[in-house]
Amino acid sequence: MCKRISRKATDRAFRLAASCCIATVLATCAASFAGREAALALPGVIEVRAQSRATGNDRPDALRIARALLGTVWPAQIIRVRVDAARSHRIAGIVISGLKFHRPLDPHAFDDEIAAVANRALDAAPVEEVDLWATVPLDAGAGTVVSGDLAKPTSRIVFSVTVPRSARASLRKRLAARDDVYWDSAFRTALERKAR
Repeated sequence: MCKRISRKATDRAFRLAASCCIATVLATCAASFAGREAALALPGVIEVRAQSRATGNDRPDALRIARALLGTVWPAQIIRVRVDAARSHRIAGIVISGLKFHRPLDPHAFDDEIAAVANRALDAAPVEEVDLWATVPLDAGAGTVVSGDLAKPTSRIVFSVTVPRSARASLRKRLAARDDVYWDSAFRTALERKAR
């Protein structure tokens, strides 16, 4: 038996698909005239990227943060923006790629990006803290279960810091001193090596 599809749902799906197509065309045109960074900063492109990367049980705040962050082409790509709420508490989690940077990064420049991302996220939504992680993919191998109860990890954390709203003023000092900040030693060494 065929399920009846409502016209309203079909129209919504069509509008979303059309807006994605238009954003892609605009981004392609802008990229050819003004460069890649200008294309990624177009309002339609930002919205599509924010919609695809925002998650959590407080999605409206995740979208606010994603829109605020994704208008900038950061050297390290923002992969996911998550906001979870429990009663009056809201915590943001931002995952950053530890590979394929848009521009060369040394540890100092990486700290600068982390501080800027955390501050922009705290400005964008009323969250109590922002947790930031940088991850790199792991080779799971062919035939490995990567979802469900028996899943093997597909990425590992190479950098992590928690930024409470109340301590945001001291973030740069904490990053410089590596105070309560996790750095994978091989990841930090690779950034230092690339800086030379």
